Amino acid sequence: MKMHEGQVAVDANVVARLLAMQFPRFEALPIRRVDSTGTVNALFRLGDDLCARLPLLEKWAPGITRELRWLPWLSGQLTMRIPEPVAIGEPTSFYPFQWAIFRWIAGEPYSDEIVEDEREAAVTLAQFVTELRSIEPVEGAPRGGRKPLRALDNDTRAAIDAAGAVIDRDATTEMWERSLEAPAWDGEPSWIHGDLLRPNLLVEGGRLRAVIDFGGVGVGDPATDVIPAWSVFGSVGREAFRTALNVDDATWARARGIALHQATLIIPYYPETNPRFVATAKRTVEQILMDGRA
Repeated sequence: MKMHEGQVAVDANVVARLLAMQFPRFEALPIRRVDSTGTVNALFRLGDDLCARLPLLEKWAPGITRELRWLPWLSGQLTMRIPEPVAIGEPTSFYPFQWAIFRWIAGEPYSDEIVEDEREAAVTLAQFVTELRSIEPVEGAPRGGRKPLRALDNDTRAAIDAAGAVIDRDATTEMWERSLEAPAWDGEPSWIHGDLLRPNLLVEGGRLRAVIDFGGVGVGDPATDVIPAWSVFGSVGREAFRTALNVDDATWARARGIALHQATLIIPYYPETNPRFVATAKRTVEQILMDGRA
């Protein structure tokens, strides 16, 4: 089932044709589609050590180009593992976008069941965010993050209404309005990942080991990378994450609004095509409401 209107059809046969045409040294590797909640790229494991990522929509195709440009530059400045490009694939007559092959990173998407210590995971992720922020923005660095909260108001309210009974609409609207009261960001931009959700954090051996999916990486409002306080963690991790990052009240309120906006847009968009992703978004809203009541 396609998730998006205009989505490109990608399967193992397409990947096999691309490998045979552009990277014959890899064409003998077994190709297995990776089951994931990803909505931007199709992911295929190639043998044991590689994976191919192929954008599904034209509007998101530049994300892979952004990763290929900036991941090698960022990797030497971050201690946590991030994706490593191996080969760059080009558009063809049967697949229209640039695509790429990366090293396979072992691990499973973040979940409460496989994480041994939420507090430790929160501190580990805070260290990653701190390291990323400490990298000096350079000329040509792409813009990252979302529009100011006020500019997202209409879309967010519409998404809350469209979510129906999946969430508490009155409480969610109240929390959104509280977020809108936060002072607008007017500081210096810093490097941000831009999409620190559970599916983009890999856990192995009970610990957080890697951050993936850098299609939105760029410079922008540092509040953007505070959203794991609700999109990833519960109350224990949330407190540890905020303390480790030393987040002030204004940044906290903006981050809560960004997390709420993102989650509420996901819920009515993917109810049939990606229900597991909707479940993670619903959990984020519930964490935000819980935190607000606290």
